[in-house]
Amino acid sequence: MSDPVPVPVLAATVLIVRDGAAGLEVFMVKRHHQIDFAAGALVFPGGKADPQDCDLELEHYVDGIEGWSRERRILAFAAMREAFEEAGVLFARDSANNPVGEERLAKLQPYRERIEKGQTTLIEMLRGERLRLACDDLVPFAHWVTPASMPRRFDTHFFIVRTTPGQVGRHDGRESVDSAWLRPQDALADSARWKIIFPTKLNLLKLGRSMTAEDAIVAARASEPLRVEPWLEDGPEGKKLHIREDAGYEPTWVWLRDAF
Repeated sequence: MSDPVPVPVLAATVLIVRDGAAGLEVFMVKRHHQIDFAAGALVFPGGKADPQDCDLELEHYVDGIEGWSRERRILAFAAMREAFEEAGVLFARDSANNPVGEERLAKLQPYRERIEKGQTTLIEMLRGERLRLACDDLVPFAHWVTPASMPRRFDTHFFIVRTTPGQVGRHDGRESVDSAWLRPQDALADSARWKIIFPTKLNLLKLGRSMTAEDAIVAARASEPLRVEPWLEDGPEGKKLHIREDAGYEPTWVWLRDAF
């Protein structure tokens, strides 16, 4: 009797983009080598949804979620929380509707580790600091589900958001040990420095079609992401990991040995 297929865990990832001197850049972090999934890989900040992301009271401290499904709201809260915990970037507004800037963000940095360790919660920070999450800035970018053949599975929703002035990004030194603003093309070209798994590679290729942050946001708004769940196929030369051909990615397969 075969083992049951693991149910994928809901997760959110965020592509934080800006315009650099040579074009579009995205903030990426290098995962710690002892992390269970994608150890040592270059990834976009993100992680699985946490119980605190399901707190209904959060909906009173956010902008732009009208008409969203309950699941999408949870994913947006998770994306915002992970961006702050893992990248030190907070997309929020104060009571005067001003975006959180460099000076305010620096004062909020101690919350990062406290939220990660469960010593406080995102909503407690928002309430105490009189802030509102700018969920209206988040745009769905991609939707990937780990193959059914994998022992650990994630149902990961990718969002894209443009950084605001003063939000420079910084890895946390715990889950992530390095970080950089990179042009998608440069991240892909430097294979000697960066380990990049299949979903990240294809989403970098997709992002790299845009010349500016605005172009990338407009492109993401133009179409709802399709669910991509890779599957394995055996061949005479080994196993291949395939994805659907209508999701807007190229290539649509990779050798399994090179995927993760």
